[in-house]
Amino acid sequence: MRSIRTNRSVSSCRSPPGGGTDTLARILGTKLAEGLAQQVVLDNRPGAGANIGAELAAKAPPDGYTLLMGNIAHTINMTLYRKLNYNFVKDFSAVSLLASAPNIVVVHPSVPAKSIKELVALARARPGALDYASSGSGSSAHLAAVLMLELTKTKMNHVPYKGGGPAVVALISGEVSVGFATTPSVINHIKSGKLRALGVTGAKRSAAAPELPTVEEAGIPGYEVSGWYGILVPAGTPADIITRLHAESLKVLKIPDVVERMAVAGFEPVGNSPAEFTAFIANEVDKWAKVVKAAGTRVD
Repeated sequence: MRSIRTNRSVSSCRSPPGGGTDTLARILGTKLAEGLAQQVVLDNRPGAGANIGAELAAKAPPDGYTLLMGNIAHTINMTLYRKLNYNFVKDFSAVSLLASAPNIVVVHPSVPAKSIKELVALARARPGALDYASSGSGSSAHLAAVLMLELTKTKMNHVPYKGGGPAVVALISGEVSVGFATTPSVINHIKSGKLRALGVTGAKRSAAAPELPTVEEAGIPGYEVSGWYGILVPAGTPADIITRLHAESLKVLKIPDVVERMAVAGFEPVGNSPAEFTAFIANEVDKWAKVVKAAGTRVD
């Protein structure tokens, strides 16, 4: 089996600091570097709804030295954007789905709503008066909001930012009122009282905040959105390198310190095979294509 050379560092293209992708990459990066016996450099490439980093990774040499921390936004973008300079399905090979995490519906403390039901009532009473932040058009935060607004027939204004970190800063400052943020990006701010949490977007409650109901439990039947994170490499990367990266990734997910840090941040470890991750991506592309088309949301 070919081994990954040690005279170069592995570069991970990902989202801006402060979001779920960034948080998970930092938790796993050091341990992955130890397993690969070489440095892993985390390279932030924000902008264009996660497309800038993905395009860069797609065009990198398929030699195992460039990894993409993929997430739900990349599968949404396949339909959301009218034109992309890369194809998330054809231009990447899956390594492993690493973790999942629901988003959390949060509001600035100045917003009078203290539950999902009250937020919906407020949006219905004041259509278009509330602004919601997202980590970019096509992000899980964006589509999580779109789905809720579609199901409740309400209206809020979308304010996209260049990543989860900037969106959370805007929420804390009161620049925007509502967010559908990733659990890792807001859990500490919820505990400190800087943001008020109303519910989680997943199919079940989050271990990081078990007191919060799911949005469906809170009164919106059929609502479910879960963020996910996984490693991919440029298409054409040799199978033995993918096998090595897959094995090391699964080892990292079993390290007690990593498991603990992931749990505190709101991540649930997964760790599946390349084939399973490939099938998962195909299902996600199909799922979100239906939501995007139903909502009539497109980005040029």
